[in-house]
Amino acid sequence: MTDDDATGEANRARSTTRRRAASRRSLLRGAVATGAALVWGAGAVAGEPRRGRGNGQGGAPGGGSPGGGFPPKGITTYGRSVDLGNGSVRTFTTATPSGEPKYHGAEFERAALEGLPSADALAAADNRAETDKYRVGGQATEVHFKQSLQFFVPFPDAAATPFTFLGLNWNPGGHFGGAGAWLKPHFDVHFHMLDPARVDAVEGPRLPPYDTGNDEYTPGGPSPDPGGKVTETNFDYDQLPEGYARSPEPVADQRYITDMGEHTAPADAPELPDAPGEPGNPEAFDNTLIQGFVGDTDGSRLAFVEPMLTREFLRDANGTETYEVPQPQAYPHDRQHPTEYGVRDVPPKDAVTVVLGGFEQV
Repeated sequence: MTDDDATGEANRARSTTRRRAASRRSLLRGAVATGAALVWGAGAVAGEPRRGRGNGQGGAPGGGSPGGGFPPKGITTYGRSVDLGNGSVRTFTTATPSGEPKYHGAEFERAALEGLPSADALAAADNRAETDKYRVGGQATEVHFKQSLQFFVPFPDAAATPFTFLGLNWNPGGHFGGAGAWLKPHFDVHFHMLDPARVDAVEGPRLPPYDTGNDEYTPGGPSPDPGGKVTETNFDYDQLPEGYARSPEPVADQRYITDMGEHTAPADAPELPDAPGEPGNPEAFDNTLIQGFVGDTDGSRLAFVEPMLTREFLRDANGTETYEVPQPQAYPHDRQHPTEYGVRDVPPKDAVTVVLGGFEQV
């Protein structure tokens, strides 16, 4: 069974310019976008101009020419491929001969966007062992009360960057969060900065290990718990990217997600609700940049950058859309960090790529 009969108009990336100052709408989002539990731990706050949204720039991330071959031949190394839908996905890394990083990316054959498994098919699948996410067919699992097909795929090494592996999730029913904003079939494309074993050890949904609660949360479902409260935290707010925030206290016990960590989201995502008690708008969701954290009782660290993209958005990708990666005040590494991500159609390969680029020394 597949979900290829899913409907909904594609929402293309928008070229927008927003004031640097937070609007009242943005502040409301940051305060109350609890939704039905922000499943990836995604909260929302006031955003920067174009933070996580389209900026209307042409070309590949990092300044590649839209007319040339992509990824560039001769300096691109491909990782292993995995089976998805009717096609495959593979990782790649592009670096100059002197070792300067240009791109980390995931290349989706367009056939991989068709014939995708439904939630029912995943629930009945026999590839549900913990080790299956490292295999070519991936692991069918439940992540925060929703069925998902996930893969852990190494990136070819680029020593000047912190990125280690791709955590790819296909979510046929979307996932909870933003008052229903993300209940639309989509992919989570995690660019992880930690060793796979470290991420594999993350369990949830629960309070992150660097938070202390009042033990009044009611576990077992995605609904917010207004009685829950975080009493202490060792979260490192200097590493929180500008324009981002953690999920609010009613869903703090669901911040930490299995095989991922804590997720934060920007306020300028148009799918998020405008005010307390209002629903999110999944039809306005096309792609939103999540950034996330992993840690222990001593503290948190920025651990992944995650474009979250609907299947319709990838299906309709035409040309190149380039977006800004919001930056934190402090980094957990001393390597080069991406300032852009992009979605690029590659017609000669009948493929579409999701790419980090614009690397700068921190």
